[in-house]
Amino acid sequence: MSSTSHSFDSRITWHHPRVLLVLCTIFLCGMAAGALMVRVTGVAAARPSISTWKETTREMTLARFKKELNLTPEQAREMETILDDYVLYYQNLQGQIADIRMQGHERILRILDPQQREKFESMMTELSSKAK
Repeated sequence: MSSTSHSFDSRITWHHPRVLLVLCTIFLCGMAAGALMVRVTGVAAARPSISTWKETTREMTLARFKKELNLTPEQAREMETILDDYVLYYQNLQGQIADIRMQGHERILRILDPQQREKFESMMTELSSKAK
């Protein structure tokens, strides 16, 4: 049992500097991509409301599917339910992604001193502008 513990101790853990560097890089790239999406598309486009879906494109989309796929009334009802569910699911995921990104950003800021925070924010701004 002690040899198993010894081999486990020799593994690289998430505390290893290289692992932390890779995780931080991935996180920063995700934040930069998210910031770019918000700037390019605007918050409303990145996170459409269900009312926007229903008012602008829902009926047109359903009518096209009904006509081009020759859906039966039952299939049309099921298609409507599936599309509505998908839109809600997608919106929830987008909200979760934004929350996770913000939480990660806040956690990083908490471990930095004021000078490091300023530099970190500058780096994030730079990454966002390069992503354009």
